[in-house]
Amino acid sequence: MAMVTSGKDLGKGGIDVGKYVRYTPEQVEALERVYSECPKPSSMRRQQLIRECPILSNIEPKQIKVWFQNRRCREKQRKEASRLQTVNRKLTAMNKLLMEENDRLQKQVSQLVYENGYMRQQLHTASVATTDPSCESVVTSGQHHQQQNPTPQHPQRDANNPAGLLAIAEETLAEFLSKATGTAVDWVQMVGMKPGPDSIGIIAVSHNCSGVAARACGLVSLEPTKVAEILKDRPSWFRDCRSLDVLTVIPTGNGGNIELIYMQTYAPTTLASARDFWTLRYTTGLEDGSLVICERSLTPTTGGPAGPPAPNFVRADMLPSGYLIRPCEGGGSMIHIVDHVDLDAWSVPEVLRPLYESPKILAQKMTIAALRHIRQIALETSGEVVYGGGRQPAVLRNFSQRLSRGFNDAVNGFADDGWSLLGNDGVEDVTIVINSSPSKLLGSNVNSSGMFSSFGGGILCAKASMLLQNVPPALLVRFLREHRSEWADCGVDAYSAASLRASPYAVPGGRVNGGFFGGQVILPLAHTVEHEEFLEVIRLEGHGFGHDDVVLGRDMYLLQLCSGVDENAVGACAQLVFAPIDESFADDAPLLPSGFRVIPLDPKTETPAATRTLDLASTLEVGSGAASRPNSDSASNAYNQRSVLTIAFQFTYENHLRENVAAMARQYVRSVVASVQRVAMAITPSRLGAHIGTKNPPGSPEALTLARWISRSYRFHTGVELLRADTQAGDSLLKLLWHHSDAIMCCSLKASPVFTFANQAGLDMLETTLVALQDINLEKILDDNGRKVLCSEFSKIMQQGFAYLPSGVCLSSMGRPVSYEQALAWKVMNEEDSPHCLAFMFMNWSFV
Repeated sequence: MAMVTSGKDLGKGGIDVGKYVRYTPEQVEALERVYSECPKPSSMRRQQLIRECPILSNIEPKQIKVWFQNRRCREKQRKEASRLQTVNRKLTAMNKLLMEENDRLQKQVSQLVYENGYMRQQLHTASVATTDPSCESVVTSGQHHQQQNPTPQHPQRDANNPAGLLAIAEETLAEFLSKATGTAVDWVQMVGMKPGPDSIGIIAVSHNCSGVAARACGLVSLEPTKVAEILKDRPSWFRDCRSLDVLTVIPTGNGGNIELIYMQTYAPTTLASARDFWTLRYTTGLEDGSLVICERSLTPTTGGPAGPPAPNFVRADMLPSGYLIRPCEGGGSMIHIVDHVDLDAWSVPEVLRPLYESPKILAQKMTIAALRHIRQIALETSGEVVYGGGRQPAVLRNFSQRLSRGFNDAVNGFADDGWSLLGNDGVEDVTIVINSSPSKLLGSNVNSSGMFSSFGGGILCAKASMLLQNVPPALLVRFLREHRSEWADCGVDAYSAASLRASPYAVPGGRVNGGFFGGQVILPLAHTVEHEEFLEVIRLEGHGFGHDDVVLGRDMYLLQLCSGVDENAVGACAQLVFAPIDESFADDAPLLPSGFRVIPLDPKTETPAATRTLDLASTLEVGSGAASRPNSDSASNAYNQRSVLTIAFQFTYENHLRENVAAMARQYVRSVVASVQRVAMAITPSRLGAHIGTKNPPGSPEALTLARWISRSYRFHTGVELLRADTQAGDSLLKLLWHHSDAIMCCSLKASPVFTFANQAGLDMLETTLVALQDINLEKILDDNGRKVLCSEFSKIMQQGFAYLPSGVCLSSMGRPVSYEQALAWKVMNEEDSPHCLAFMFMNWSFV
């Protein structure tokens, strides 16, 4: 290696440091060893290197410094060149994919043009026929033609005849390829799924076809054989897959095989039955080197052997589906995925049929999930994804799968897992099921010692489902995740945490939703590449929770899985699942998942996220006055959606306490349902809750009006602008007030003032929500000194209009101290210049 320095002096050994210096291989090897340990050594480290390494003794420290600079530069250039090559390969493959998609669309356009012309001709012929007395002969002729071309029926194939199964397999292959790369299905691209080198791929859903279908095309950096292996392991990525059993394997002459598969899937809610599939799966290779895995149901129509009976499942039909995996130049694979099923929607209540008739839900659950899983494995294999906590990615994925599977088991309560129904208390809103043999449910690889006492016991699950109107699933789940204190009960959490200890813990009494320990801290563990799923540990901070039988530590821990919190993901299921864990958190720790699942039932009307944020801000009024706005109808139409919420909570019990635990669980779930309904009413963008009985308190202004009063009163009293808006439009003022950096809140002018309004910073400071804001009293958050100052300044505020309050400390609704540098209080005047409320602005606040 050659190098040059800028000096002209002679260094050690008479070397001219201004000349090129050639390093011997031994010198380069010594420098590379140091570089691998420390790419940027200090001056002292370089001098130490020269002293300790005799072969570098004739090299000047300045030359050593330049060598390391050049080496770092070359490393940076190498990484950049590698990155550019990777991007170029992705762009080349994506360009090929888009060209193929363009060709397919051109064929589809040609076919539609032909069909349009044919239909025009048929309409013209029909109009002529209706005026012709010989029209009856036309109809008769058409019937005769239809009888001459009956719908082809496949002959019954012998179950023991491999040739018959191979014929079914070849037919399945042809039909699958026509869907994957042809025009057999009218595909419509999903909104928000834009192709690109870093996108998940091109996602499309079916339009006007039998059943529901979804299609995806994407690029991954794994080889085709590895991709095929991952995709065939469906339980590892399809969260709704309960079991997949390969009952028969028949090798084929072309190096592939035929498999007869029985698969069971979970029901998404307690209101419907689970589905199962009896399918033939065909794996083969094509002449161009591509791998194909195609699959379809075996029915009396297609022929083939009959599947195993399952009395508790509804047999669904998988139409020709599968995966086309093509190798890319330079490595990696190009994947085409087609999922096409008929889920027998007519067997479920009408209100739930959108769950089984929506191709967007199918795309999110199966098609996109498969592509995301492959991309995640590819990034983990390449080392691009690094997780903290010393856990391997496979271990963290296993935790996510166990949480999801445990929640699905609880929602479905299959009898063959040991679940049985427990009698109700006369009201059927909450279902209670028990499992007296939970070892089968938890699995043999889970250490459940200590979870069940020597008294004997099992697992009890309380579950319920409810319909929600105009509640964004992502927003609801995000709220439940971030504001656990709005629905959780510390006593129930303590009981769940005690199940991990050997000593028993008494069942909480009837006081449900009676408080929370003191806050929650979210500790991230892992997330998927596109942040559509989070695995995290929740630390529930407390002040000690004692009981006669046991004293718990200050903090409790939950392992939590949160998914579907992106409001722009069309058809996505939003889910929050958690399970208590102990401090050790071993890889084989037993998990007893509970949680929430919200699934959209109707297609979502696309509205900008900013509009929905403003709608949420506009609910910050004193009452429910937003419903009386002139534009309430348009707001209602902007987001008109139903969704189904499923809640399931699991608890351990001892046999002699089973009835007590059942009563506690039933009451707790009812309390959680009531809390969720209250939250849903508050976050409903269209505020339909105002139309079903909630009325405005007398004189309660809307948020837009209140924002204008607050801003105008501040300007009148202080002479400066609070909100510098380019326009005086109410929604602009409200948006500026909502996003103001200081905590702004209003309280009523009563003997016991309560808060009636707060912006986002104010809600964060008070650690509360829109729902609970009006339950907070002003005197409760101020300390003794703050109350004294406010009392002394109150007359000044009412006479002068405003007063500055010195720095101090107040308390949030969670009891946490909050310091602020200064506060300003001013009198808010209404349109008649009468005092309406007091406004406070806390500046530069922070939690102590």
